[in-house]
Amino acid sequence: MRRETQNLLLVLLGGALLKIALTGDYLRYVKPSHQPWLFGAAAVMLGLGLVAIGRDIVRTRAHAPASGDGPHGEHHEHHDHHEHSHDARPAWLLLLPVLAVFLVAPPALGADSVRRDAEAGVVQGGREPASPFPPLPPGEVVPLSVTEFVTRAGWDSAHSLAGRTVSLTGFVVHGEGGTMLARLVIGCCAADASAVRVRLVGPAAAELRDTPDDTWLTVTGTVVPGTATADTGYRPHLTVRTAREVAAPADPYEY
Repeated sequence: MRRETQNLLLVLLGGALLKIALTGDYLRYVKPSHQPWLFGAAAVMLGLGLVAIGRDIVRTRAHAPASGDGPHGEHHEHHDHHEHSHDARPAWLLLLPVLAVFLVAPPALGADSVRRDAEAGVVQGGREPASPFPPLPPGEVVPLSVTEFVTRAGWDSAHSLAGRTVSLTGFVVHGEGGTMLARLVIGCCAADASAVRVRLVGPAAAELRDTPDDTWLTVTGTVVPGTATADTGYRPHLTVRTAREVAAPADPYEY
């Protein structure tokens, strides 16, 4: 690969990293805490690429008067033409993934990922806590993450969810288990995402059967005791009281 192509690739890749870090698109790939590292990587790549391009321009201007004189100039010109004809086109193909970042913003993982986890037999839910769960805060409706709701339903020996109305936000997934509300949990990046799911039951849930997959909802309801077991894949059932469609959050994942 020619130096000019290498330098241009560095600049474009650095620009792509800077773009997704500034616009928030990086949240589709990694955790929020990784944003400073993206800025750092973008600065290094842009700096290296721009410095190398500037150095090559200065060097080319310094040698320009003698580059075409005599047999050495002819040899140099022939060598450049030979290198360009053999290396340029394959090297430019490396720009395609970089341009894809600029032109195509891939969606966050959704219902398809949840179904793949289910087909692979992945156990859904959190890990057994090392200490007892704290009591839920007072209030008629308690907002919880889907992960906390699933974990409490399966492993809270104090049954803190019993009789409490909770509010959960997630996206719709339809499957053999009926209509579910799901979120994807990532530990580091989207590559290690796993799903947590809640089965929606009751008359209000029946009205959601025609809601398309990946529609984001905020639902309120109460847990059905004893439903978060190994037999159900640690998917607790939620008796739905209300459900309303909401916009997808800027950060679609839980941690």
